[in-house]
Amino acid sequence: MDMAEAKPGDKVKVHYRGSLEDGTVFDTSHGRQPLEFTIGEGQVIPGFEGAVVGMEPGDSKSVTVEPPEGYGERRRELVVDVERDRFPAEMEVEVGKQVQVQEKDGSPRVATIARVDDDSVTLDVNHPLAGKDLTFDIELVEIDA
Repeated sequence: MDMAEAKPGDKVKVHYRGSLEDGTVFDTSHGRQPLEFTIGEGQVIPGFEGAVVGMEPGDSKSVTVEPPEGYGERRRELVVDVERDRFPAEMEVEVGKQVQVQEKDGSPRVATIARVDDDSVTLDVNHPLAGKDLTFDIELVEIDA
C-alpha cells in the first residue's frame, strides 16, 4: 500500500528544529507536541510549507530557507528612531528588549530595541529572523487529509 504524500489542503503534524548558519537553534518542536498546520493556508513561512509538500509520514529532511521564502529581507525603513521621552519613565529601556508598538492603522507589532541614547531609542520592527538563511530539520509525523 502506498503511503500518502503531503499536499495542499492536508492538515499535517511535523517535528522540526530550526537553526541559523552558525548552528544556533532558534526554535524546535522537540520536547513538546508536533507543529500542526494546514498546507496552503499560510500558517507557516512559505519555504517551510513547501518543504513538507511531497513528504510521507516518517520521512525526514533538512532544508535551507532563504529570506524571500522565510521572514523576508531586512528592511531599513522598519528601523526607526523615537524620542526617549515617549517611553514611560519607569520602563527599563535596554538594547535587545522587545516592546509592543502600534502601527499607524492601530495594529500591534513587536519591535526590538536596537540602540539607546539620552535623547532617542532606535526600534527595529523587522522580524528577528528577517534577512537570515534558516535551516530546518523536518520530520513528517502525520497527515490528516
